[in-house]
Amino acid sequence: MPDNCQAGVKNILDFARAKREERPVVILTAYDALMARLLAASEVDAILVGDSAAMVVHGFPSTIHATVEMMAVHTAAVRRGAPAAVVIADMPFLSVRRGREEAVRSAGALMQAGATAVKIEGVAGHEDVISHLVESGIPVMGHLGLTPQSVHQFGGYRVQGRSADDAAQLRADARRLEETGALAVVLECVPAELAKNVTDDLAIPTIGIGAGADTDGQVLVLADLLGLDAGFRPRFARRYQEGHAEALAAVNAFVRDVRAARFPAREEMLA
Repeated sequence: MPDNCQAGVKNILDFARAKREERPVVILTAYDALMARLLAASEVDAILVGDSAAMVVHGFPSTIHATVEMMAVHTAAVRRGAPAAVVIADMPFLSVRRGREEAVRSAGALMQAGATAVKIEGVAGHEDVISHLVESGIPVMGHLGLTPQSVHQFGGYRVQGRSADDAAQLRADARRLEETGALAVVLECVPAELAKNVTDDLAIPTIGIGAGADTDGQVLVLADLLGLDAGFRPRFARRYQEGHAEALAAVNAFVRDVRAARFPAREEMLA
């Protein structure tokens, strides 16, 4: 990240420091070297190589189609594009549910590809695996609320933690993640008040996505921020650019120039 970056997250230990100093942590996704170079030149704190790559890049209908091999390829590309960045890679569907040995192998592949840490959805049923990864020297970020790998179990992409029992369970799960040694917890699509309560409960930072303004930081998919997909506009993702319309206009301008013999111009021709 730039030397003049004011956010100051340059390694895993800086996440806890950012919370203590009440400085919001800002994370954006990237799946390739080109976008990673863009983010490396920005003031963001970290890059998430999300399993959303299965949807955004590969066109699958959900994240469950991501594999360790797919995530390792994207992680390696991002690392080449942003050599000094904090890079967090998603552990894909079921990679932590096949036992400690398989989880270590999967996480190790992502770390060897260039990840600084891995992100794991949920905690129930694999709490011991998370602890084992942390003890093995693999930093882990947690993820609670709407965990997309469990979308079928949730009956779709729905806000989580609305009932008193569900809210209490989420708060308990967040505390369990902190106890396992997680460096931070992503809270996705949960009521803002619940996200604030979880944030107040924990010494580690919370990173929100569709979880209100009282978390310790925010994460978004870069394609959503740039408005690159005209047909996808989640309520919680503010568009800072109408990228699809602008890119489409540029492409059509090129087509018109070629058809009108305006491209290439004389100064663009090679001798």
